[in-house]
Amino acid sequence: MHRLLFSFLMILGVCEAFVLPSPTKEMKVFRAATVDEETKSAAAISSLTSEVSTVFDVEAVQKVLPHRYPFALVDKVVEYEAGKRAVGIKCVTFNEPQFTGHFPDRPIMPGVLQVEALAQLAGVVCLQMEGADPGSVFFFAGVDGVKWKRPVVPGDTLVMEVEILTWKAKFGIAKASGRAYVDGNLAIEVKEMTFALAK
Repeated sequence: MHRLLFSFLMILGVCEAFVLPSPTKEMKVFRAATVDEETKSAAAISSLTSEVSTVFDVEAVQKVLPHRYPFALVDKVVEYEAGKRAVGIKCVTFNEPQFTGHFPDRPIMPGVLQVEALAQLAGVVCLQMEGADPGSVFFFAGVDGVKWKRPVVPGDTLVMEVEILTWKAKFGIAKASGRAYVDGNLAIEVKEMTFALAK
């Protein structure tokens, strides 16, 4: 009954927020726009990324990387400089299996998966360089200087950027740096990742 009353008051613009119990019995505050506030349509919100073009869609990424569900962590690449750098997107969804245990009442993308997503994006660049073949396997050989700045949760869009620091084709060794953002805020940065091409 109280929910119905609060909903009705919100529709009338009398009430700005109301409280609903969540399944964990914690109280969460939900905010609705008041009559005076300007709201945006789905088309207007979607158009915010209209100038971002896709360089490699998920099918193209899968032609380069050997990773598959549930460990394919690059959904698309939106900027690419051959042999140098890439910007890629990982859409974080609640459907991913790690969220059943990390954590059941507060799902957070594990930090090691954020590092792995950056490594896979670096793989998109490295596996198209001289001395490597698309679909080859790179192994992690090291990671240094990792800093997490904020949690990454379901519903976030992780915008990742990697830069190839060195590539030794003769030995199949690559070094890269990376960082990722959510809503323009730095979520993770990695000073250096080292990879070894499987021979």
